[in-house]
Amino acid sequence: MFQICWYFTDSWEQYRINGRIHIIDSTNPNPVKLQQRERAWFDSSIRSRLQYLGPSPAAIPSLKDTSFQEPSLDPLAGPVDAFCLLVLDPEQVDFLNLRSNKRITFASRCSSINGEKIWTSTEINP
Repeated sequence: MFQICWYFTDSWEQYRINGRIHIIDSTNPNPVKLQQRERAWFDSSIRSRLQYLGPSPAAIPSLKDTSFQEPSLDPLAGPVDAFCLLVLDPEQVDFLNLRSNKRITFASRCSSINGEKIWTSTEINP
């Protein structure tokens, strides 16, 4: 289970979203998910894509190695192997508005009839 959190300073709203993360990499056998990965790749800027071709982040470069060259990328080429798409499947959302002092939790469950997600909300004390 993972949690992401957003806080909006102008509205004083905070969202905590809990759920499962699905990792879609180049070895995923599902063609629909691979298509989502490719769409996410092409929706990002060339500059963003270039980050997946550079040296490892936080690695200390060798003083002897002066051969580093800026990577190049064919803008029409599909996703590189290092690119993974993370898809969050939310199961619970906690909404807090600090300005109005209002808090609502949203929880999901699968319907026994058709397997679709059903969401319920509960207003609770902040």
